[in-house]
Amino acid sequence: MTRVDFYTHAPDKLDLARILTGKAYRQGLRVMLYSPDSRVVADMDRRLWEVPANSFLPHCGCTAPHASATPVVLGEAADHLPHDNVLINLHDTTPTFFSRFERLIEIVSLDGADQDAARLRWRFYKQRGYEMHSHDLRDNKHD
Repeated sequence: MTRVDFYTHAPDKLDLARILTGKAYRQGLRVMLYSPDSRVVADMDRRLWEVPANSFLPHCGCTAPHASATPVVLGEAADHLPHDNVLINLHDTTPTFFSRFERLIEIVSLDGADQDAARLRWRFYKQRGYEMHSHDLRDNKHD
């Protein structure tokens, strides 16, 4: 069953997603960064290329011809991907396919509307019996 981790009080959701993606990649895991918002995908793509300056995370869009062989994919289509290690949700809704992943990461910003949407997702997962973990970034923990 999917393990669900909520990282709350993130000052910058995409920066935390970049950090967690890098950590997962270094552990040999495959990552999908989920968002149907093309602006979020483009911003995340830029961050994976640029930060940190002396590093690079191999990534591509989830519909690229080589997506199945790339360890990090971005976008919203997961049906043809072999990726099933880590799903990082960068949207305010629950990805319909989340349960095929070993781990789902939800990142919650300081924004009130984002926190309200996250509470609904937390309840959704909790009511269905998923293993839940919360990481409050005000405690400076990045598990």
